[in-house]
Amino acid sequence: MKQNKNYYVHQSSYIDEDVEIGCCTKIWHFSHIQKGAIIGHNCVIGQNVNISNNVYIGNHVKIQNNVSVYEGVELEDYVFCGPSMVFTNDLTPRSKYPKKGNKGYIKTLVKEGASIGANATIVCGHTIGRHALIAAGAVVVADVPDYALMVGVPAKRKGWVCVCGEQLKDGLSCNTCNRSYTENSGCLSEVKG
Repeated sequence: MKQNKNYYVHQSSYIDEDVEIGCCTKIWHFSHIQKGAIIGHNCVIGQNVNISNNVYIGNHVKIQNNVSVYEGVELEDYVFCGPSMVFTNDLTPRSKYPKKGNKGYIKTLVKEGASIGANATIVCGHTIGRHALIAAGAVVVADVPDYALMVGVPAKRKGWVCVCGEQLKDGLSCNTCNRSYTENSGCLSEVKG
């Protein structure tokens, strides 16, 4: 095991040159952080994770084992990626005609506080809204609203979730943390005050 500056990297992992890693971030066994990647502070990068070239990862992000975050994917603060979930970055992949960088990779944005369950698949070109919850095994093929609970193949909204992660019931209020929400034209927003 080796301690590197103000973050931790297990000795079995590889960190390319020209990478930024924030303080208190931990990178566990057999992971690879590629050139140009930026990882915020207080992140946890699990075992066998690949962070591709030029990927941006915010602060307090947790990426579980066996996840590849491909070029074109951006994770904002407090995103959770469950074990073995899948990102894509190319809708028409061909081994004979590879795409590189901005010439072919399609952007995917996962906004603050969103959680993606184990074995879910995120098809590229979409935005996952703030505090959304993608169920285990779901396949996301369209944009996901803030606070949406998405399940199935293809994923469909089956309800709303609170910032704290609990499913909202009984008039869009959380029985766990007592936050309240209002729905307007298929969008949810927290009631402040």
